[in-house]
Amino acid sequence: MNLSQLANPRILDQPVYEPGKPIEEVAREYGLHLDQICKLASNENPWGASKLAKEAARTSLEKIHLYPDGSGHQLINKLASVHLLGSDQFVLGNGSNEIIELLGHVFLQPGDEVLCGKHAFVVYKLVALLMGAKPVEVEMPELTHDLHKMRQAVNEHTKLIFLPSPNNPTGTANTEEEIHAFVRSLPEHVIFCFDEAYAEYLDHPPDLRPLIEEGRKVICLRTFSKIHGLAALRIGYGYGAKEMIALLQRARQPFNVNAIAQAAALGALEDDIWVTQCRKRNADGLEQLANGLEALEIEYLPSHANFILSKPGDGRGLFTELQKQGIITRALGPSLAPYLRLSVGTEEENHRLLTALEKTRTVFGAQL
Repeated sequence: MNLSQLANPRILDQPVYEPGKPIEEVAREYGLHLDQICKLASNENPWGASKLAKEAARTSLEKIHLYPDGSGHQLINKLASVHLLGSDQFVLGNGSNEIIELLGHVFLQPGDEVLCGKHAFVVYKLVALLMGAKPVEVEMPELTHDLHKMRQAVNEHTKLIFLPSPNNPTGTANTEEEIHAFVRSLPEHVIFCFDEAYAEYLDHPPDLRPLIEEGRKVICLRTFSKIHGLAALRIGYGYGAKEMIALLQRARQPFNVNAIAQAAALGALEDDIWVTQCRKRNADGLEQLANGLEALEIEYLPSHANFILSKPGDGRGLFTELQKQGIITRALGPSLAPYLRLSVGTEEENHRLLTALEKTRTVFGAQL
């Protein structure tokens, strides 16, 4: 008997998440030096973390022989003061990705259905499959979540709904008014997860705290990987009603968030000026990319996040050609094959990308 015969049958059919290509791999594959690579694939902050976050991380290294605070007491108290909620309304995760998995462990059983947009973050679908639930992907006209269609898809088997806004990979967003109306229309047996990974790029992100106060079954997710620039440390959090958080804490593994990550996150939360600067730089970068794509006559979707979804016609082919020039972007699955996701970089990186796109016109001809 081999190991596959002993494995959980669901694991054998489980799709594997493919992250953006790492710099080191592209350098090896194309014979390039690391400093020749420009990574615009994973929606990271090209300006990095704030000085306060990095200083806090360095200081924490003096105590790396000790286990981290398993409860995340200091960080959770800080988050409570930022969001004006109770400290028992927060759960920390090894990235907000872990909290998506915790939701699966706590609430999903075989026979349950999980609703998400057809062109949303693929991990929602992966977690549903891992737990034996059925992912139901709702069509997204104009690549935007249609909450009316999502409401029509709700039935007696629906257990969990994921809505990211701004959405990855499309960059589209839903308004606070329509989200509130949607959540208030849901039946009692449905849990709503609002993924706010890119919320800090919005001047006025939707506020779902009133829904939590009303007793709605809502969990909101945030991450330090995007505007805070702490992607390598893997730290995120969720907030919701006390009962919701208490259930998630039961499934959370001890010491799931390391001490360096907790320290850096605390430092990041003390630096509002850095966040404001990065938001402004990102807006400028989006404008630079949009203007450049228009000049090249490449279609794109207006974005509310730190990336832009372009439509060159052959996303995978262009992805490969750009890698040869040392530029890593993000090709997407079959349903978005004509598209290529471009993360906002520094002004210099954006210029390099647009220059490479112009050169590549000769390869793709009329498609660009």
